Amino acid sequence: MRVNNVVGIIYSNSYDFALSELTSLRTMGSVPFGGRYRLIDFALSEMVNSGITKVGVITKSNYRSLMDHLGTGKPWDLARRMNGMFILPPFSNADSHRAYNNRIEALTGTLDFIRNSKEDYVVMCDCNVVCNIDFAKLFNAHLQTGADITIAYHHGKTPGVEPLTFEFDENGRINRAPYTVDNAEDSDYPLNIYVLRRSLLERLINEANSLNYTSFLCDVIGRNIERLKIYGYEATGFVRVVDSLQSYFDISLELLDKDNRKALFHPDRPVFTKVRDNEPAFYALGSSAVNSLVADGCKIYGTVENCILFMDVVIAKNAVVKNSIIMQDSYIGEGARAENVIFDKGVTLKPGKVLCGASDYPVCVGKNITV
Repeated sequence: MRVNNVVGIIYSNSYDFALSELTSLRTMGSVPFGGRYRLIDFALSEMVNSGITKVGVITKSNYRSLMDHLGTGKPWDLARRMNGMFILPPFSNADSHRAYNNRIEALTGTLDFIRNSKEDYVVMCDCNVVCNIDFAKLFNAHLQTGADITIAYHHGKTPGVEPLTFEFDENGRINRAPYTVDNAEDSDYPLNIYVLRRSLLERLINEANSLNYTSFLCDVIGRNIERLKIYGYEATGFVRVVDSLQSYFDISLELLDKDNRKALFHPDRPVFTKVRDNEPAFYALGSSAVNSLVADGCKIYGTVENCILFMDVVIAKNAVVKNSIIMQDSYIGEGARAENVIFDKGVTLKPGKVLCGASDYPVCVGKNITV
């Protein structure tokens, strides 16, 4: 498959409900991650690293932050006169100003974009999957099997956002898609990364509308397993699905392990993001930073341990922050203590205050709140 014969589609609002504490003012795609990235960076980078030069980003609500991050698409080399990045509107059809309610309506609203694309193939994905898949291998597997649809999957504990799992025949073709109960620990679950022909996608969307389907995975895929050749492609390495605040917290802190960082940030497949020039992090005399990711512009006067600090965070003198995620422009006051917390952008913890959660129940403080 020629990678320049593929158009990409990314759902920026996929499963916003699963991370409502951080998506009330932004999309899933624009949720900060790893000290300098946004979740959409992984899907975008996977596409451009494989040579895809036309990407449509489906929006729905709270997308001002997303548009500010994406801009013209220049960080991903998608600021082009031909093709490039397209921000797709959140309406279910051209004659409606009602935002879509499900994935089928979202695809219906993008039919003009799909029809007007000249590429023969489509790759679709969400923003709640943190991974760095080599899409070239995915495309090659799609061709070699002669599949109608190829779906990337991962083996492990089933995420809470999708109840469907896959079972395969000896050739890797999906022959069953049963529902799971209570997050099965040992299953092959879909990552909602699809490769298929553009003409087939158009037909499936039209059929889904005529039958009042709402879910692309459960209705379109689940009901066509016998009729279409649907194959799985196993995604290995560092593959995580954000399906709750707890999973976001756990996945983020997993990056403190250098082996996990090496697996996710592969030198041959860099993860691109919007870059803001800033001065290096400053560590005052007597400060301490242990096993932490500290972004540019941070000022550390106190103690930081097992944390992820985004840009321009200030940890004041005698303050202690442990096992926490502190987002951009937040301030931890003198003598304050924070442990097992997630601070959104611009949070202030006043001097002397103590705020602690548990490793299995982190405390989340919303944007620009003072505690």
